[in-house]
Amino acid sequence: MKRRNFLRGAALGTSAAAFGGTLMRGAAYAAPAQPGPGPYGALGSADANGIQLPSGFSSRVIARSGQKVAGTSYTWHNAPDGGACFADGSGWIYVSNSEINPGGGVGAVRFGSSGAITGAHRVLSGTRQNCAGGRTPWNTWLSCEEVSLGYVWETDPWGVNAAIRRDAMGRFKHEAAAADPVRHAIYLTEDEPDGCFYRFVPTNWGTLSTGTLQVLQAGTATSGSFSWVTVPDPDGSPTVTRDQVSGAKRFNGGEGCHYANDTVWFTTKGDNRLWQLDLTNNTYELAYDDSLVTGGNAPLTGVDNVTGSSSGDLFIAEDGGNMEICLITPDDVVAPFLRITGQSGSEITGPAFSPDGSRLYFSSQRGTTGSSSGGITYEVAGPFRS
Repeated sequence: MKRRNFLRGAALGTSAAAFGGTLMRGAAYAAPAQPGPGPYGALGSADANGIQLPSGFSSRVIARSGQKVAGTSYTWHNAPDGGACFADGSGWIYVSNSEINPGGGVGAVRFGSSGAITGAHRVLSGTRQNCAGGRTPWNTWLSCEEVSLGYVWETDPWGVNAAIRRDAMGRFKHEAAAADPVRHAIYLTEDEPDGCFYRFVPTNWGTLSTGTLQVLQAGTATSGSFSWVTVPDPDGSPTVTRDQVSGAKRFNGGEGCHYANDTVWFTTKGDNRLWQLDLTNNTYELAYDDSLVTGGNAPLTGVDNVTGSSSGDLFIAEDGGNMEICLITPDDVVAPFLRITGQSGSEITGPAFSPDGSRLYFSSQRGTTGSSSGGITYEVAGPFRS
């Protein structure tokens, strides 16, 4: 799949014109009313869990912070954040970070083939503000510490093998990670207002104990070519990683990161942007910028975690905004997929699909209480397109 840049005039909602105003490169549009629905149709009324969904979809609560996961002795962690799913025989496991400091860590819920919860367990403990991360092709979960000089921890979703701190992946305010099995690299975002975008190239693919940390070097424009330059001191001392390479491109608050088909996408929360790297041609460009959608009708604001479905759709969770998960299709339609009501003091985190693509997991980090102890983790099931 090669996603084109809809800021050049491709579709938004039902079409680019549906949002009106002037977009990038001078493409002018008339200004009708509100955004149209996406490929799943309009959102319905809020269900019993306070979630608005398209027709045919349903939600259930999987876990609540401070409470035992149903049928288990495991107490779900506070401030659930980034997550991912892993196949487990005929079932699967959903792992979820805990963005608290100190404490942090990772918890997991286990599901059987029918989707019933069969267990829950701890994966990582005693770390700091574990925010997002990423899964590896060898079925481990990279949990990232969103603190100054934070680490990446490689963890076992089954909780059998001890987690390992991966110092070679650099010390900085880590956010998300995305593995590229073609180039044998892992891309990393940095949650700083003047942060950078990195890749880690292991000495041996499948082992993260040693390797080279590199930073993306490019101009100040919103599109162009880029190159990778080695970071001299990945430990970030005495000079922080983002200040070690001249010409390293700055990004305003790196957040979610997703790789698929020779392309990597990542979000920046400080300017509500989605960026796209073409890894075949070593070029980058904006894929979405809500400030360029005039008339107050931008469908996606507060960009944060991002994941993808088998259909090629991107699902982007909002930190604030309208408390929505929005999708961007390969045809560049941008529209809400779901909305959580009554939780304006929270953010949506950890979107991830079950291995068969029929269920989407995510959390409201602070739930209805607005505090880290009020987190709620959900599942949405329905006719996701393949």
